Amino acid sequence: MRENKELEIGGLAFGLTSGIITTLGLIVGINSATNSKLAVIAAILTVAVADSLSDALGIHLSEESRKDETNKPIWTISLFTFIGKLIFSLIFLAPILLLDLRIAIRTSIILGLTLIALLAFYVAKRKKESVLKQTFEHVSLAVLVIAISYYLGSLAGHFV
Repeated sequence: MRENKELEIGGLAFGLTSGIITTLGLIVGINSATNSKLAVIAAILTVAVADSLSDALGIHLSEESRKDETNKPIWTISLFTFIGKLIFSLIFLAPILLLDLRIAIRTSIILGLTLIALLAFYVAKRKKESVLKQTFEHVSLAVLVIAISYYLGSLAGHFV
């Protein structure tokens, strides 16, 4: 039973991280290229479904391919990866639907970085590691993805 709990936590952590970073990168990039609420909403929905299924399948095949993992319940980590990514991608719909797009993007960034920081805090505490180091590392990487996505979207917006 402990093994299942570890797989569930791992799947949710992967799904949360991937869902937040992928969705934030996508909405920031698309917004900087198009400034279109419809395009941002479509991107969120696409990530929530297609990318969640893709990541779950990727985790599933990755675990199946390992010789040392033959007895583990691979469907558990696959399911929790899908659920985690789906939920943490869809939460960004709320600010986009309810707020002005500029405010919604900023709110989404704050929400996403806060969730990444909370996950990093949880992981650090669980592993008895430095909370500050873990949080700084993970939030910094998320900020880097957001910044690169913004500049790539802006670049695309200038050329198209």
